[in-house]
Amino acid sequence: MNDESNSKEGTRIVVDLKKDAVAQVVINQLYKHTELQTSYGINNVAIVRGRPYTLNLKELIKEFVDFRHEVVIRRTKYELRKAEERAHILEGYIIALNNLDAVIALIRNSATPAIAHEGLMTEFGMSEIQSKAVLELRLQRLTGMEIEKIREEHAEIMKLIERLKEILANESMRFEIIKNELIEVKTKFGDERRTEITYLDDEIKMIDLIEEEDVVVTISHLGYIKRTSATEYRQQRRGGRGAKGSSTRQEDFIEHLFVASTHHTLLFFTEKGKCFWLPVYHIPEGDKTSKGRAIQNLVQIPPDDKVRAVIDVKNFEDKDYVNSHYIVLCTKKGLIKKTDLEDFSRPRQNGIIAINILDGDQLLAAKLTDGNCEIMMAVKSGRAIRFPEEKVRSTGRGGQGVAGIEVDDEKDEVVGLACVNREDKSRTILVVSEKGYGKRTAVEEYRVTNRGGKGVKTISVTDKTGSLVGLLDVTEKEDLMITCESGITIRMPVNQISEQGRATQGVKLIRVDEGDAIAAITQLEEKEEENGDIIEGPAPESAEGEATEPAES
Repeated sequence: MNDESNSKEGTRIVVDLKKDAVAQVVINQLYKHTELQTSYGINNVAIVRGRPYTLNLKELIKEFVDFRHEVVIRRTKYELRKAEERAHILEGYIIALNNLDAVIALIRNSATPAIAHEGLMTEFGMSEIQSKAVLELRLQRLTGMEIEKIREEHAEIMKLIERLKEILANESMRFEIIKNELIEVKTKFGDERRTEITYLDDEIKMIDLIEEEDVVVTISHLGYIKRTSATEYRQQRRGGRGAKGSSTRQEDFIEHLFVASTHHTLLFFTEKGKCFWLPVYHIPEGDKTSKGRAIQNLVQIPPDDKVRAVIDVKNFEDKDYVNSHYIVLCTKKGLIKKTDLEDFSRPRQNGIIAINILDGDQLLAAKLTDGNCEIMMAVKSGRAIRFPEEKVRSTGRGGQGVAGIEVDDEKDEVVGLACVNREDKSRTILVVSEKGYGKRTAVEEYRVTNRGGKGVKTISVTDKTGSLVGLLDVTEKEDLMITCESGITIRMPVNQISEQGRATQGVKLIRVDEGDAIAAITQLEEKEEENGDIIEGPAPESAEGEATEPAES
């Protein structure tokens, strides 16, 4: 940004934009976040100790806390005075009860109430207030039960007096009271905003100034997020080495990678079952090798939680779309849950609870469905189950779900979830093992069963292939992106992956170095590369007991 002085026109500011910046978007941001277009003033005048003052935010908070502190002190002093007055009368009652026969005799032998009043003060050392209270005491209070109640009330009120005196002497206790009272007000009155904030008819929405394009969004294991143009990723032959997909720390790797439009909204689901919102265009841009920005800087995810699943939603303002779609969630221990998308259509800054996670379990995946799908779940030991979506009824956000697939033992867990539309016959089930083996299998080879069963074998797990790491439903027009824990990525057409039987071992998709493993798999829409650069990989390695496919030309 440069300043150019002009004697006639005053100071003129010239803003130099980056080559990839959209000028109209920058102008709109300046109008929105500066006083170039709208000016307004806030006059924070408050009465402080009987005099008006103009206060800043810090001073407002300080004066409010001081006022609440004074309220607590004055209220406590009042309650202490009333408690001491009551205790004084109860002490008079106790004196009378301890000398009940003598008190009754004195009253009976007194000619007038005034003589009895003076006699109680003289003979029993009562104060004027105590003597008057004893004379006004009803006879029914002299029963054994009532006498015990008087003694209990005296003991309780003495404890109250002790606590009130402690509050007056201890400043930290007074601040704790102020804090608890504010939390109580928040709990009682902190409901959702009832007024609706909308754009003016002549006001330009930010999303209208954002160029709509498909971007690749990546989220690392340590929580760094970025978006990159999908054209930066080249296609490679399966079995190749791959290309460097992101610059991450040694202990970090890419965990989520998917394609989304800049006009869409992402729903982030964390392992503890919470959901957060973020427009795609709010995600910072970066090239293919950049690290990105910590996701906690964009959404308020707690430090002890992390993103486990992401759903790309086209438009929350389309009521027909929102009311006809569902979100299906599954956990690592095999539970599954379905909730109306409409329940997630009202964003909250602090997020919402999407599913109640049991102890020892974690959220694994989330899928968007239209209610006409078949659900498939796969576990690490190599089994998969297929059942109709109708077997899981829609429930509210606070539920914990129902059994989806049986998990063998503590070491086994769910590794993939797929929701396949019944009317889409072009989709096949793709499975990948941790050492780079994979294959495609027709959906029909998995028989339909009830939810909660063991399922059937989906891949032959051996020491050579490693455990199952993922399951996707794909078409031949899509590409497959594989990301290793080291940050190496490879992109290949799905139609280059052979379609094989359900119980087979598959073919080599990527060469995985010793000590490395596959971290994430995802499908991408097929893109035409601008430079036509395709990296040739070696001839594909055959799985044991299967024919090797011919090398690609």
